[in-house]
Amino acid sequence: MAVREAFTIGQVLTAAELTNVATAMIAINAQVGTTYTTVLSDDGKIISLNNAASITATIPPNSSVAYGIGTQLNFLALGAGVVTITAGAGVTIRSDGAKLKLNAQYAVATCLKIAADEWVAVGNLKA
Repeated sequence: MAVREAFTIGQVLTAAELTNVATAMIAINAQVGTTYTTVLSDDGKIISLNNAASITATIPPNSSVAYGIGTQLNFLALGAGVVTITAGAGVTIRSDGAKLKLNAQYAVATCLKIAADEWVAVGNLKA
C-alpha cells in the first residue's frame, strides 16, 4: 500500500524524503495494448492507453492488488480506440449514470478507491 508523505513547515528533508517528493510528480505508465489490468505502482500515475482499437482497462479486486483507500488511478485515452474501465471480480465502480467509457481521444478520468473493492469514477466519461 502506498503511503503519501506528510511534511511540516521548516522540516529539513532527508535524501529518502526528497526521493519520495521527486517521484510524487505525475509519472506516466504508457500502455499500447488492447487490455490492461492495473497494478499497485499505478497509484497516482497517468495510465496512458494508446491503441486504434478498443481498449479495456481493468481494476482488479483487493485480494489481487491491495490498493490503499484513497488510491487514484488516472486514465488517459491517448489513442483513437474507445477506452472502457472495467471492474475485476467482486469490484464495484460507481459513476454518474454508470458511465465507464472515456468520452473521446485525449479524455481523462480518475478512479478513486473508497472501500476495499469499491471505486468511484469521475472525469470525461460516457455510457
